[in-house]
Amino acid sequence: MNKPYIIGIAGGSGSGKTFFLKCFLEHFSADEVCLVSQDDYYFPVAHNMTKEEIAYYNFDLPSTIDHDHFETDIDSLLNGKTILKKEYTFNNVDAVPKMLEIKPAPILIVEGLFILHFKKIAEKLDLKIFIEADDNIALQRRLKRDLIERGYSHEDVMYRWANHVTPAYKEFLLPYRDECDKIIVNNTNKAEDIICVTEEISKDLREKLF
Repeated sequence: MNKPYIIGIAGGSGSGKTFFLKCFLEHFSADEVCLVSQDDYYFPVAHNMTKEEIAYYNFDLPSTIDHDHFETDIDSLLNGKTILKKEYTFNNVDAVPKMLEIKPAPILIVEGLFILHFKKIAEKLDLKIFIEADDNIALQRRLKRDLIERGYSHEDVMYRWANHVTPAYKEFLLPYRDECDKIIVNNTNKAEDIICVTEEISKDLREKLF
């Protein structure tokens, strides 16, 4: 297999990265594309902390990510090796993490908040995509996700947003915005808008790679 084409997808919390990825992946078969997410490389801390400590722990720092392991797994996929990685369960101590098996493919997607900040990873990327949304829209998406899906209180979400999420975005992601090949503004909640964007990108990639 030739060297995989590496796409980096970065965006702040609430920018719509997850939905973008879902739409994008639907344009390819499982043997054409593989995905490595930064979220699965957090250092495990939940089992050593109380719920109150977890609520104030800042996960929005590069130091919370095992970037050496992250980089090693990316290199393994680039060298045609399958990797096994335990799923990250967002500090839900009751959740049983799955073992993820990620097989190499012609297209490798690397996504996460700090992928442009981690220089060794950023240098490997063939295409850098930056997804952004206005602050008020991103916050509403974050609230909806954390209140409903993760069971956080409104106070917890707002504390994290003001003290962790926004400062991290400004320090560790925003400075790299203008270095990206594509900047996607995702302020709409219309699925068709993102579907159209992913169709255009995937069509270009097919013409280039397949």
